[in-house]
Amino acid sequence: MHTNDNEDELSTASSNGRHRRRSIMTALAVAGASAVGLAGPSSEASAATGGADGAPSGRPATPERPASGFVTTKDGVQIFYKDWGPRSGRPVVFSHGWPLNSDSWEAQMLFLAENGYRVVAHDRRGHGRSTQTWDGNDMNHYADDLAAVVQTLNLRDATLVGFSTGGGEVARYIGRHGTRRVAQAALISAVTPLMLKGPNNPNGVPMEVFDGLRAGSIADRSQLYKDLAAGPFFGANRAGAKVSQGMRDAFWQQGLQAGHKAAYDSIKAFSETDLTEDLKRFDVPTLIVHGDDDQVVPIESAAHEAARLVKGSTLKVYPGAPHGITDTHKQRLGEDLLAFVKSRR
Repeated sequence: MHTNDNEDELSTASSNGRHRRRSIMTALAVAGASAVGLAGPSSEASAATGGADGAPSGRPATPERPASGFVTTKDGVQIFYKDWGPRSGRPVVFSHGWPLNSDSWEAQMLFLAENGYRVVAHDRRGHGRSTQTWDGNDMNHYADDLAAVVQTLNLRDATLVGFSTGGGEVARYIGRHGTRRVAQAALISAVTPLMLKGPNNPNGVPMEVFDGLRAGSIADRSQLYKDLAAGPFFGANRAGAKVSQGMRDAFWQQGLQAGHKAAYDSIKAFSETDLTEDLKRFDVPTLIVHGDDDQVVPIESAAHEAARLVKGSTLKVYPGAPHGITDTHKQRLGEDLLAFVKSRR
């Protein structure tokens, strides 16, 4: 074929070039194998346990269900979701932060799936691969969309895990839909109960901050997301912080996948929605995790207040940790989540 002829010409032009290419490919293969060794199970463990669907090693896996798909809500919105891990595993359902999507949960999803849990995460309406909505970009619709995913996939005895805006989504879900399908809840760097500063929330964030986010979104949304990733979100503006360029780029990329209108409206949703009464309706074991150097959602008006409102909840504070602990503290968070979901007997 023509392409192969070109490749032959290139390879015969310089034997040194061929050797260099082979060296590069070998190096990439070694690097890839090392990365799998760090992030996933060993080859021996894979051979012993088979694939994610339980298929023996060496045979093609026959998936019991698609690993991703779409759920259609009552108002016609297409919600993209991921559904990983063994079908027999107890479900853990993840709700993401602003302006991200379900990709932001991949570290925790992979970790829990490899430990036998069925993990589900969706892209919020207007974000990621879901419909870029014009209307309905508010906490009530977010909660109802989560309910549509849970009901369509027939998830029961689930652990709901919400990060930042997703924590508000989980709280409003319980406030509107109860805990009939829910066994546990986890609020990670969550906006609950209320972010906006006011007479009844003196430790909250001033409206000027959220107006600044809106202004930045209109003026140069791409740069706004870059500035957030390079600054307070991951704590990259702190002395001695080590935040990789890849981590920053992933935040920026996910942000730009969101519809502009939906992301803009979501600023009001996560900052002004009072979730106090929703938290009071929690009647399942609840884990609250927050960094005490969170510059985006201050711990005083968030985790400490949420822990006070959710009776019997467990608060874990990560000293010196920023807002984006799903990335900066992913190993510790994964282990804490695993211990929490295992505590459900």
